[in-house]
Amino acid sequence: MLGGRNPGLGLAILRIMLGLIFVMHGWPKLAGGIDELAALLESFGIPLPVIVASGIAVLETVGGACLIIGWSVTPLALLLAVHMVNGIFLVHLSNGFYVVGPGQGGYEFNLLLVAGLLTVILAGSGIATIRSIFAKDIEVVIDV
Repeated sequence: MLGGRNPGLGLAILRIMLGLIFVMHGWPKLAGGIDELAALLESFGIPLPVIVASGIAVLETVGGACLIIGWSVTPLALLLAVHMVNGIFLVHLSNGFYVVGPGQGGYEFNLLLVAGLLTVILAGSGIATIRSIFAKDIEVVIDV
């Protein structure tokens, strides 16, 4: 059993905030930032950079939205965590730890996102998921 006064609520808040962060980073890419991301990926030698950039934009936007509503949380959180670890090694590690200040553009924010995603994967989605909202309707259909 998890400690605390309301771990289900705490996990839901974490899940929703993580989802919001990913939507806010993914949507601008979908809305016109694919070429910029593709150019960055190409500079790292990533093959098919436009396809990979499009996949990243969709993962961040749709994956973030799914985290917000609590649908397919574990597999999407795992994909997003892998994406963030890749970002650490491809982009941020060489900039040091700090996002701002000395070594600007570092990996601390990505590391925090990975920790949050792993928490949701390991401890659960919390309350107020789309599945839990409709669970009673599903049970009624099964009982009938």
